[in-house]
Amino acid sequence: MDKLAWRLRRLEIPAFSNPTLFDATSSMATVEHSAGIRANYAATDQTEHHKAVGRIGPWQLVRLINESELARVYLARPAEASGDQPATYVIKVLRKEWWRDPQAIETQRRAAWVGRKISHPHLLPVLSANVQQAPFYLVSPLLKGRSLADLLANSEPLPLPVTLWIVRQVAEALSALHESTGLLHADVKPSNIFVSPEGHATLIDLGFAHSPSEARHWTSRPVVGTLNYIAPEVVTSSLAADFSSDLYSLGVTLYEMISQELPFKANAPDELVRLHREMTPSCVRHHAPTLPKPVASLVHRLLSKDPLRRPESASAVAEELTRLEIECFSIR
Repeated sequence: MDKLAWRLRRLEIPAFSNPTLFDATSSMATVEHSAGIRANYAATDQTEHHKAVGRIGPWQLVRLINESELARVYLARPAEASGDQPATYVIKVLRKEWWRDPQAIETQRRAAWVGRKISHPHLLPVLSANVQQAPFYLVSPLLKGRSLADLLANSEPLPLPVTLWIVRQVAEALSALHESTGLLHADVKPSNIFVSPEGHATLIDLGFAHSPSEARHWTSRPVVGTLNYIAPEVVTSSLAADFSSDLYSLGVTLYEMISQELPFKANAPDELVRLHREMTPSCVRHHAPTLPKPVASLVHRLLSKDPLRRPESASAVAEELTRLEIECFSIR
């Protein structure tokens, strides 16, 4: 990796190499029907000075970033902006063929409602939206960085203090979401965590956020990778899911960041569901023998099959991670 100056408090840590402009709304396209369609929207790290390719509402569409089966995503700027003004927004437009699909529309409406109701530094904001009638679209800022999934796939293991720092930020985002809206995120995983070159983490993809009383079975959201992180109670009964289900998914993410392995792997969805429901993962210290025991303890409490054995709240997890960050400050 390139060695960039990245500081966590007073500790110098290797930075991410070749940061790109990442569309933080890409992972909100979560009603895709094919594993091969999962889009990773990214733009090159350069200022846009292009003539608009179209317009939607009060926005100039400057350039198509990418598209999935569900939506097209554009770099954009306000309609009144001059042609040489940089495009610093991302607009996700629901494709026309989905304008009559209730699930696709509801996903965008839910993301817009949550993204505008709550303001938190570690949750993706929705700055503007049109979700009541066609054309349906969401507007978010264009952020610089990469998804955590990309970082895990393309780099060496992150230093432990950085790992704890990133996960603590996500726990803070979950705490704000749970306490301010009464909703669980329901799809916490590395591809839904955006990390800036400075290490700032943002939890994205709010389209499947819902209250514990809402019935949202996992089979209604065939998203690539979701089953690797889903809590066992979610695949047992959709009504059994609660805020601790997000903590289980966060635990899977933390396990993967430390060990570079998922706690459970299977080729068939049914087998993966069975492993999450019935099997105990191997100790994370088997993969990382020097990992401090208090960190391993938190990982496995988050991965408890019984929700009552997990930490009591996301805020409690954030507090524990803060203590562990301090204790592990000098570990690389």
